[in-house]
Amino acid sequence: MSIVIHHNPDCGTSRNVLAIIEAAGETPVVIEYLRTGWTRPQLLALFAAAGLTPRTALRTTKSPARDLGLLDSSVSDETILAAMLEHPVLVNRPIVCSPKGVRLCRPSETVLDLLDTLPPGPLAKEDGTPLIDAEGNRVG
Repeated sequence: MSIVIHHNPDCGTSRNVLAIIEAAGETPVVIEYLRTGWTRPQLLALFAAAGLTPRTALRTTKSPARDLGLLDSSVSDETILAAMLEHPVLVNRPIVCSPKGVRLCRPSETVLDLLDTLPPGPLAKEDGTPLIDAEGNRVG
């Protein structure tokens, strides 16, 4: 199984995760979910594998979640899931699938747990935050 990233190129965290995967020598399958959308079985499988629910996977900032009334605790997971199918941006990102598991990779360094080999260092996020030092060790 290769690595798959459900990616939004406009998201800094998603770009960081993709860069980390590629720096580790992997060539992931990149799914730009804002273009392709989601299917119900796909989301349910991803959420189950990652230990998420629609509510815990809901992107609450920079999304229409508030305007759609999805932030109230009385809103069911089924309603949230239906909204995610209609508005793919509601799914928090990036979600990465690898032989080591499926994770919502926020913060971006979470992806390091899914890689067989750490990227060589030094490596930093777009904002300059170090992830891997010059000796190849995780920072933080």
